[in-house]
Amino acid sequence: MLSAVTKAGLRAELLAARAAMSLGARADGDARRDTALRGLLAGRRVAAYAAFDTEPATSGLLTASTLLPVLRPDRHLDWVASGGGPALGIEALASCEVVLVPALAVDHVGVRLGRGGGSYDRALVHAVGLVIALLHEGEFVEALPAEAHDIPVHAVALPSGVVRLPLAR
Repeated sequence: MLSAVTKAGLRAELLAARAAMSLGARADGDARRDTALRGLLAGRRVAAYAAFDTEPATSGLLTASTLLPVLRPDRHLDWVASGGGPALGIEALASCEVVLVPALAVDHVGVRLGRGGGSYDRALVHAVGLVIALLHEGEFVEALPAEAHDIPVHAVALPSGVVRLPLAR
């Protein structure tokens, strides 16, 4: 599917493919993915993100206790409960059993391609729970370029189901 070889080229290609998806196709995929995830998330402390634009939706997965990221001026992520309250600090991910992260694509060994800011790679060094990237179909790919600072994910959640990845972490 992917033809570009640089991270910037891959990002542009993936964002264009997302923009070409119909709202109905995205909503249908999100609903099927959420059904696959709900059992895994039930009763667990979860960190997630508030999706925007063409990202896989998260609104159906959020509860009042879900931790959501807040971008700090230093580009690190702080965390707050989605129901409100004080900032919990950058280390708050260590209290979560599951961390749902955005991604443009993930490869078969867990390399995650994000939007390029590095905030999630910096945040994920604090994660001790299961890290799951939410994707649309077609975004789980054979291979992606990786750099030393890239933090791999443990699983991907697609409309077709959740796939756990073999990781050394």
